[in-house]
This record gives sequence, structure tokens and C-alpha cells, in this order.
Amino acid sequence: MKKFLFVLTTISAIIIFFGFKFQDEPKKHGYIGAEACAMCHKTEKQGKQFDIWKNSPHAKAYQALMTEEADKIAKEKGFDTPAAKTEACLKCHASGYNVDASLLGKKFKVEDGVQCETCHGPGSDYKDMKIMKDREAAVKNGLIIYENHQELCVKCHNPESPTYKEMNFEEAWEKIKHPIPKN
Repeated sequence: MKKFLFVLTTISAIIIFFGFKFQDEPKKHGYIGAEACAMCHKTEKQGKQFDIWKNSPHAKAYQALMTEEADKIAKEKGFDTPAAKTEACLKCHASGYNVDASLLGKKFKVEDGVQCETCHGPGSDYKDMKIMKDREAAVKNGLIIYENHQELCVKCHNPESPTYKEMNFEEAWEKIKHPIPKN
């Protein structure tokens, strides 16, 4: 009887341990890419948000790493890889560069630079219209909404960047803001 209780107690402990362990691990949301976001966010009704991004320096951030100048800066900083393959550069110039390939959707391209999901979180679980129409559900499914844009921007636009130039965040935000128009 003692042996049976020991086995039962051990099995119960394992189930409880792994059950809690699995529940504690946050769900990893997948990246779908700016082109997938464009499906809904390119319309006049949505404020042509995709076009605002596409015409911004953020959409060309990865391309900036493909230049001789970027490679020169990377080398000066002590890196022996091209800028477009240097994590210290990619962290501010590309989305999804360090993500497991299983979390990257068919339309996702690192080459699209600082795209929607860099700021708003990976969209695989909030992309559906039904979820997007419910802000609380979208946030629960990975959508990130910043009330203070400067808090997000300074993650890259700061003196740690070798090309940093002081900026007025309010003026910069005016150039890239992309609200949904009120009807």
C-alpha cells in the first residue's frame, strides 16, 4: 500500500509540476509581416496606415544596413560581420531577425525592416478581424499599444546608436503617426 501511495503521489506531483510549468510559459505569438497587415491597414477607412509606414524610414531600415557605410560603422564598433548580419545592428533595423523560423509567417520578410510588429507585437493571434474589432481581445492575443510613444522610440533612438542624432519626439511622431480616422 505504501508503494502504491508513493507512486500515486509521485505521479500527481509530476502532473501538477508540468501542468503549472506549461501554464506559466507565455504563448509565443508568430510574426505575419507588414504585407499581411496591409490587407486591412491600407484603406482610406483605416487611415492608409500601411502607406504611412511604407513611405517612412522605418520601412527602409534594413536596407540601410546593406550599405558600405553601415559595414564601416559595424567594423569600427568591433564587429567582424556585415551590419546586416550583426545582432547589435539588427535589433533596431529589423523585426523578427532573432525569432525561431517556426514563428515567421509566409509573408514575413526581415528585409521589410522596422515594420508593424516591431511596435505592435507579433500579429498571428490578433490579425483576425473579429479579434481586431475588440481591443481587449486583441491585446490579450498579443497586440501592444503604447500610450507613450517616446517610451518605445527610445529603445532604438538613443545615444547607444552610432548614428544617433538628438530628435524632438513630438515632431518625429507627427511624421509617422498613423491613427484610424474618426468617422
